[in-house]
Amino acid sequence: MATPDSPSPTRSWFRTEDFWAILLGLGLVIAAAILLFAGSSLKWLAVMPAKWSDPSIAIQKLFQDLPRYLVLFALLAVVLGFGARAIGLSLQRFLGSFAVIFAVTTVIILLGMWSEAGRYTLEPPLVALAIGLLLSNFVRLPAWLNEGLRVEYYVKVGIVLLGATLPLNLLLSAGPVAMGQAAVISLATFGTIFFVARRLGLDQRFAATLGAGGAVCGVSASIAVAGAVGAKKEQGPVAITIVVFWAIVMVFALPLVSRWLGLSTGVAGAWIGTSEFADAAGFAAAQTYGGYAGKVAGITGTPDDAVNAFTLMKVIGRDLWVGIWAFVLSFIAVSRWSDTGVDTRVGAGEVWRRFPKFVIGFVLSSLIVAWVASGYPAADFKRVLDPELIGPLKNLRVWAFTFCFLSIGLSTRWRDLAAIGRKPFLAFTAGVIVNVILGYFLSVVVFGKYWSTLGH
Repeated sequence: MATPDSPSPTRSWFRTEDFWAILLGLGLVIAAAILLFAGSSLKWLAVMPAKWSDPSIAIQKLFQDLPRYLVLFALLAVVLGFGARAIGLSLQRFLGSFAVIFAVTTVIILLGMWSEAGRYTLEPPLVALAIGLLLSNFVRLPAWLNEGLRVEYYVKVGIVLLGATLPLNLLLSAGPVAMGQAAVISLATFGTIFFVARRLGLDQRFAATLGAGGAVCGVSASIAVAGAVGAKKEQGPVAITIVVFWAIVMVFALPLVSRWLGLSTGVAGAWIGTSEFADAAGFAAAQTYGGYAGKVAGITGTPDDAVNAFTLMKVIGRDLWVGIWAFVLSFIAVSRWSDTGVDTRVGAGEVWRRFPKFVIGFVLSSLIVAWVASGYPAADFKRVLDPELIGPLKNLRVWAFTFCFLSIGLSTRWRDLAAIGRKPFLAFTAGVIVNVILGYFLSVVVFGKYWSTLGH
């Protein structure tokens, strides 16, 4: 799976994916706000296929809008390309790979607009994942394609755009509940994985890397903690492989089980945010379940409730623990675990460096939209703000997350699981069991009433 390199103390922030993700995401939000004030909109750029039932009409409309797709591709290629070059990738290979990803994503989103797509759960991110997995495991792909499979890059852009669609008052009111629930989950999951890993004979540093991958935000946490505790070079990638495997399993399992249980969209979104191991996977699962609202008997709430509850639990609640875990575990590694000759000390500056800064972009996006909305009466929200400001940003968010999921699928090889060993997999799986059960208890039993009325 294509992942960012471990942070380097000498690397300037300009040369990180976080910087370029925030630049692109916030740039689009600011552009949308400026255009709204000027009496225009970002809708022309944020092109999205219309709902269709006749394939010939859908293809005809696609070619009619071809200039819009080409302009969107050019804009994204320029900004993402600058970022790719800044973080050390080959610009030529990245652009070639991104062109393929954009073309395939266009077809996937077009399929997702089919009038019967919801009936067969053909949400664009899930279809992208399935297609990517099939291609990567059954077709020999060219090596240059790997340059554009930047999973973390795309998901960070999507999360910044996600902030623009989450109401600020909801963020302020529900944030403390999400943080508290996330704290319980994070501590319980980490403790379970670490304890089982140690009982199976794995060393402390590997156990800590696995535990952080399950307790916080998957790939990013595994990278940060592996570096903080001085884990062996091969242990970080092993943890990442297991995280990706369970993230893929959960993206299909959680919506299906939630549907079987008849959970409201807000409650299901909170459970997904509590139990998923990757931001992109959780978003896809929440979006999928939100699509059941009003279409499946017994499922109450709105599609936005599922996405908002997930965002509060995962992005606001759990992702913010990355720096904290890196700091605490580094201190423990230095003071309690045997010395390996690797400097694992983490100071306050290091906590900031490991902090997921794309979350700042997420909050700033929410603040910008809240500021714009404050100048309009409430009656104009659905008439003006939703279609002219928030709607286009939602469309761009779908593009970003679909890029991400296609990249996950194209960079995941099932044969890699055979090399991780039984013990790490069993230790992480123990954490999965605790995570899912405890997450259900907190989301449905303890805070069920709260999440079911989220935003109402």
